[in-house]
Formats: sequence, C-alpha cells, structure tokens
Amino acid sequence: MTESRAEQTFETLAGETDGDDGQREARNGLRHMASLSLTKVSDGLIDPKLVLSWLLTGLGAPAAFVGALVPIREAGALLPQMGLAVVLRRMTQRKWMWVAGSAVQGLAAAGIAVAVSILSGWLAGLVVCLLLAVLAVARAACSVSYKDILGKTVGNTRRGAVTGFAGSVSAAVVFGYALLLLSGLMDSRWPVIAAVALAAVLWVVAAAILAALSEPASEEAAPEKRPAYLAILRRDAQLRRFITVRGLLVVTSLAPPYFVVIAGQSGAQGLERLGALVLASSAAAFVSSYLWGRLADRSSRRVLMLSGFVAALAMLGAVALTRAGLADGWAIAGALFLQMIAYHGVRQGRSTYLVDMAPEEERASYAALANTVIGTLLLVVGALGGALSALGADWALLGFAGLSVLGAFAALGLNEVERAG
Repeated sequence: MTESRAEQTFETLAGETDGDDGQREARNGLRHMASLSLTKVSDGLIDPKLVLSWLLTGLGAPAAFVGALVPIREAGALLPQMGLAVVLRRMTQRKWMWVAGSAVQGLAAAGIAVAVSILSGWLAGLVVCLLLAVLAVARAACSVSYKDILGKTVGNTRRGAVTGFAGSVSAAVVFGYALLLLSGLMDSRWPVIAAVALAAVLWVVAAAILAALSEPASEEAAPEKRPAYLAILRRDAQLRRFITVRGLLVVTSLAPPYFVVIAGQSGAQGLERLGALVLASSAAAFVSSYLWGRLADRSSRRVLMLSGFVAALAMLGAVALTRAGLADGWAIAGALFLQMIAYHGVRQGRSTYLVDMAPEEERASYAALANTVIGTLLLVVGALGGALSALGADWALLGFAGLSVLGAFAALGLNEVERAG
C-alpha cells in the first residue's frame, strides 16, 4: 500500500514509523510539529527577558515590576505542576488540558497587548505582571500534559525530532524578528505591541490544531487517588539522578542575562547590543534544535552531558573576553551563541530523557515532580547567581560554569533509555 503524503512527510522529518498505525502517528506527529512551532514562536515574540522588559521600561514602570517578570514566568510555569498533574490523571483525553492551556496563554497575551497600549507607569507594570502570572500557570498546564500526550501519540525514537523540528522552525521566525530589532525599525513600541498581539493569535491557533489530535484514551485515576510523589522519588534512583543533573544544568537558562550585563559594561550601544544578542540567541536555536532532537533520540543522556560541557566553555569564554578587555557587543554575542546552543541541548535532552524514562502511566507525575523540584532550584540557583554578581557578572558566570561541569559529569551516571531503531 502506498504511503500517504502525511506519512511520507513525517518519516522524512522524524524517521520511519513502526507497525500498522503509521498513518495515524504521522498525522499526529505533524499536528505536534505545527502546534508546538506556533507556541514556540509566541514564546519568542513575548519573551519576558527582552520584549516585556523593554516595553515596561519604556512605559515608565518601576524597576521592581521589570525585575519580577522573569521569576513570575519561570516559577509560575513550574511550581503548579504537581497539583495540575492530579487533575490530569483524572482525564481520559489529556490533550484538552494542553488545548485549554494554550488558549488561556493566548488570552493572557492579548490582555498584555491591550495593557501596554493604554496604560503606563506602575499600573502598566502591575497589570502586565498579573497577566503574565496567568500566562505562566497556563503554560504549566501545557508543560505537565505535553510529555504524556507526546508519549501516547508519537513513537519512542521520533519524539526528539518532533520537538527539535518545532524549535528550529520557530527559531527561524524569531531570527527574522531579531533582524528587525537590529535594523532600527523597532524603535517605537507599536511594532513590539503588534508582535505580542500576534503571539496571542498563534497560541489560539495552536490550541485549535492540537484539538484535532487522535489520542488513545487513558485510564482514569480514582478521584481520591493522588500520586505518591515522595514514594516515586524514593524508589527511582534514576529519577533522583535525573533531577540532580537537571538541577545543576538550570544555570544554562540563568546565565544569558549576565552576558547582557557584560556586553553593557563594554560600552556597546543599547540597540546594537540588544539586536546582536537576540540575533545570536535565535540563530543558536535555529541551527541546533533539530540536530539536538535527532541526537537525543539516539542518546538523550549524552546530549545532557555534552550540553553541560559546551555551556561551561561558553561561560568561561565570556569571562576570558571580559578580563582581556575584548567583551564588545559582537564578541559576547558569539559567546552567547555557544551558550544558547548548550541551553537548547539541555532542553531537548531533559525533555526526551524524561519521556523515555518514565513509566507510561506515570509520565505526568514524573514530569510534575521533576518540574516542581526544578522550579524551587531555579529560585535557589538564581539567588546564588545574584549573590555572586555582587562581585561582578563574570564571577556569576564562573560559578555557573562550575555547576554546569558538575551537571555534565552527573549525567554520566544516567542509564541509556532510548531503544535502538
């Protein structure tokens, strides 16, 4: 029987499907690629580290609100996941949690676009932070449900390619956005507000695409049954080591602001520096996400190990440039490019490893447990970086580089969880 066009396309991008159900997996896989690409583009267009910070600063919001954006986004997306996992386990069609989460993110982003259009000062800061908190919790719902949905609808050795493809496609779009930043066409707030509004639309479209997913029904947990998180942690030594590795490698997500600080200390102009760094970040995602995904399908353990070493090299390189007096905007952008390649490797490796390691009926619980612990560790390691930065941004990067090397060595003790084929 001739393969369908969908099956041919999916197998070209992700590898040959198994068994007699290849057409359904192919259709599901393409829906995953499309919806995940759209949400990743939205993430780039509304990035709190750059876009929302720039908007609130221009609107005269107090620095306290600007400084709260990234902690709200990161902690809000991780800490609610254990509670959401309890709800998820009672659902037989778990795609609906992801669909609802994506739609709510779209509504929250639309609210942010309106707020920055009509408000200013402390009121703009307050409203944007509240809406970002809603967006972050909705993102938590997507995160806790997605690994379970992906595991049920796409085969073991093709999941990394699905998420990696989405990362590369979205990175290409954000790369174009970065070029606009660098060109000087983004020197007023209205094009940036339009980008936030576009992100809102894309989240809603992504929800509609994944709503059509063909998902096998899950067994519904009894209402009174709650996942025994501590029991899971006690019995699974590999999960404990995985959380340790991921906890050490959170420095790859915390390091980029210190690259920005170092570039600023060199005297590089603001728009040039911002454009160069955004360009480096999006280029790294474009060239590495899909390749990391394919490598993770072979060995996500090795991806984590390699990413840890690459991140340490990038951070040490930035420190060396600083101390040699060579840390201009483009030199630091080059170091950030290497750092963001490592960051995407960690994201791809830990996502693929968790899906492939966790027992099928406990994927959501494993994801929620790991993410909740990591949400707490993000705050702890972030505070450590803040303390070290009192001595200078280069000292924070030195500390982060040491933790990254420890994470890479810890990954050596993880089991190989990908099967051949």
